[in-house]
Amino acid sequence: MATVAVRQPPLVEVAPTPQGVINNLGQPSTKSYANTIKPKSPPHKPVPMKQIAYLHGEPRIVWEEEEVEQMIINENLQYAIVGKFSYGWPAIQELRKLIPKQCELKGEVNIGLLTNRYVLIMTTLLEDYVMLLSKPQFYITLNQWSYPMRTLKWDPMFNPKEETSIAIAWISLPALLPNFLWKGSNFFISISGRKAPAGRYGNTQ
Repeated sequence: MATVAVRQPPLVEVAPTPQGVINNLGQPSTKSYANTIKPKSPPHKPVPMKQIAYLHGEPRIVWEEEEVEQMIINENLQYAIVGKFSYGWPAIQELRKLIPKQCELKGEVNIGLLTNRYVLIMTTLLEDYVMLLSKPQFYITLNQWSYPMRTLKWDPMFNPKEETSIAIAWISLPALLPNFLWKGSNFFISISGRKAPAGRYGNTQ
């Protein structure tokens, strides 16, 4: 019986990339692992200027719902939370240093003063957003004094004189199959008005 020799193509050496990532074709990839798992931010788009309209002689400007949502994205308010202090509060300069550290926030955060007793906490990570809303109260400590801070969901119609009517609910689906975790599934649930895959934060609830 004759033996047929099969010639293998020569191996091609690939120089290591800074990220050390090789694609399925054996070629260097420009994407790093960190960039792959990094959440994509919604694109910033300009909102067109509006013409002033008159109704019964009074000037007014009307924005569409999509335009308001784009304004929220442009101002990085997608994951904004209101912190309420009922019994005194430190200076805003101190809060900007204390809240990210004592609330164990992982991403970047911008904190500003809304009005007396209320601060606006603009987080950049969904994980921080959910974590802040998942606890009924935080205690901000400064100079051996603890200041209780409640967290409320921010929305464009937020009014400091009225308590929000939005309630936080957690749903546990321990037997949910992995194939139902994709974004298009009907099992895609909503957390705090924002959607997240079921089971994503199950280990923290």
